[in-house]
Amino acid sequence: MAVKPKVTNENSTVTGFGPAVNEKDAEKLRFMEELTKNADSVQERVLAEILSQNAETEYLTRYKLNGATDRETFKAKLPVVTYEDLQPEIQRIANGDRSPILSSHPISEFLTSSGTSAGERKLMPTIREELDRRQLLYSLLIPVMNLYVPGLDKGKGLYFLFIKSESKTPGGLPARPVLTSYYKSEHFKSRPYDPYNVYTSPNEAILCTDSFQSMYAQMLCGLIQRLDVLRVGAVFASGLLRAIRFLQLHWQQLAEDISNGTLTGQITEQSIREAVIGGLKPDPELARFITKECSKGDWAGIITRIWPNTKYLDVIVTGAMAQYIPTLEYYSGGLPMACTMYASSECYFGLNLRPMCAPADVSYTIMPNMGYFEFIPVDGTNGYNTCNGGAHQLVDLAHVEIGKEYELVITTYAGLCRYRVGDILRVTGFHNAAPQFKFIRRKNVLLSIESDKTDEAELQKAVTNASELIKPYNASVVEYTSHAYTKCIPGHYVIYWELLVKKDPIKNGKSGVIPAEVLDECCLAMEEALNTVYRQSRVADGSIGPLEIRVVRPGTFEELMDYAISRGASINQYKVPRCVNFLPILELLDSRVVSAHFSPGLPKWAPTRSD
Repeated sequence: MAVKPKVTNENSTVTGFGPAVNEKDAEKLRFMEELTKNADSVQERVLAEILSQNAETEYLTRYKLNGATDRETFKAKLPVVTYEDLQPEIQRIANGDRSPILSSHPISEFLTSSGTSAGERKLMPTIREELDRRQLLYSLLIPVMNLYVPGLDKGKGLYFLFIKSESKTPGGLPARPVLTSYYKSEHFKSRPYDPYNVYTSPNEAILCTDSFQSMYAQMLCGLIQRLDVLRVGAVFASGLLRAIRFLQLHWQQLAEDISNGTLTGQITEQSIREAVIGGLKPDPELARFITKECSKGDWAGIITRIWPNTKYLDVIVTGAMAQYIPTLEYYSGGLPMACTMYASSECYFGLNLRPMCAPADVSYTIMPNMGYFEFIPVDGTNGYNTCNGGAHQLVDLAHVEIGKEYELVITTYAGLCRYRVGDILRVTGFHNAAPQFKFIRRKNVLLSIESDKTDEAELQKAVTNASELIKPYNASVVEYTSHAYTKCIPGHYVIYWELLVKKDPIKNGKSGVIPAEVLDECCLAMEEALNTVYRQSRVADGSIGPLEIRVVRPGTFEELMDYAISRGASINQYKVPRCVNFLPILELLDSRVVSAHFSPGLPKWAPTRSD
């Protein structure tokens, strides 16, 4: 649902944004207006600063820039690279080489990407001043949100935020997820009081590496302050759903603690106990309310039932997270979902300047001061329109075209030069001279049996289409992953589904139990939604067998996440893998299968000239 900005202070109108709620917000909005109006000149300045700052580094010296800071020389001499290209330099830094290899400023830590290279998490070098840059972008979020949602200074945010234990590289540098770095920084821990940005969770709970103790304390504090909560959020949609699942499993203990004004002995971290007990007092009435709401077995609208003043969910539901939208709507009673920021371990990119738009309409405006941005045009026919690896085809930020898709390439102050991030973006419009992008997908292929190549966006579309068939049975797909099964000839796609069957009144005379033949038809519906190469392989070549859906029991993907966290994944950055090949994970999934279904026929396919 799209929401128009609220007119609150006619003396603080900022062209392009409308009235700000106060002069502090107006100053931030004017700053963004200035940046976006002069996007190209800001980009030119940023590139010159990066090249000047890092002129004596080994990397730039290798390509003989000789101190040049102009775009033409930069583009002519520096190649477009991937992580694998930079891995030798990154490994030297990780091993303790402190010479200026990529950056003239000392590398302060490595940020671990949620992506991998050769099965290992990527290490992204960063410098201390990047924290200032990231903090600047965070400071712009509330001024934008205040344009759309009034009164955020009258309450609090219930955010489920987590860190993980950091590791050390052989050379002694911290290696941790970008959000762990931010939450452990003084920028976050010693942030000045801001009535528009107050959390229910104490820092001690957020900074606890034990995920159970952290979640329990944050949920308990959120319940105690439930009438103060104006927004509920997590970084990703999956994280918010994990919190709801936690409430489903632990509401009885939470209610007992609230009733007695005590804290369960399961919370052993002293700093958390001290922080939480200070706000605890016996409240039998609240405990009875929580017991009443959570014992019903009906979790529809539970967020607004427990936190009735919630105005929106603050959570990422773009890209792979889009499949969580129906489940979040179910648990929230249809609250708006605000996707506020576009960022990665490599760089923070920009903001959604219309944060209350429908999830399908989310676009991000890249802030031209965050780094230097280039774009490889993506050709709909062959994937890329490139020459010599794309180096001569890159487009500057201010020169992208509406409706076209591009792969993002970045140059950062920390020393990444012309680095391919791997995100595919579509230009949807402009704010002043700064383009706005819709996140489309990661470029990597998920599934392939033979010549077929199925990516994340195609798989998600197929799941979405097939899930329409189970809606009449009050059911939805709450989680899924896939595997290219090649132990038989021909191989076939296996899609693991976890289903949610709602306990609503019977509709259309259907009981909520999904007949096996309907799930068989879901397999065929998925195949119908896949690309023409897949369908040709199925129909004409016979090189791919019938698609299989394996339904797993409820809670399976929670176990999958717990397994990943036990192996060092960050609870804050964790995303369900859309394709799995790791044997222990496959064994876990297969041990939870309750039924298996195969496509009962062949998808439609007819040869055409393009095929």
